[in-house]
Amino acid sequence: MEQSPDAVVVERVRASFERQNAMKLIHANLAVVEAGYTEIHLPIWDGVGQQHGFVHGGVVGMIADSAAGYAAMTLAPSGASVLTVEYKINLVAAADGETLIARGRVTRPGRTLIVTQAEVIAVKDGRETLCALMQQTIMVMQDRVEK
Repeated sequence: MEQSPDAVVVERVRASFERQNAMKLIHANLAVVEAGYTEIHLPIWDGVGQQHGFVHGGVVGMIADSAAGYAAMTLAPSGASVLTVEYKINLVAAADGETLIARGRVTRPGRTLIVTQAEVIAVKDGRETLCALMQQTIMVMQDRVEK
């Protein structure tokens, strides 16, 4: 089981998430914050759909990127921020259902680079279906304040 980050880290991560207008735009919320792990939940609604009725792959990528990035932020020093420098995503099933859950976790912490992974799960009628897998590299930006 993951160790809980202290309240200051949780507040720093949640405050950063609140500054992300893109997450507000798609109605995503940061549901879980633990040391090296976060979850973003997204209700599926018409505004995130594509022409076949599934959630657009770009939206799936957005929540995977943010979930894994915030997992990295839980382990970053207090005066640092984080920035995605690379990710690769495999869309393995249609994102269809009532809710998407992006589960981000740190696979290798580092002082300068942090490697993370995320999986995105579609929840439909209480059943979970894996719809995306992502691997990401995060850069730790020392003494860089977010705007």
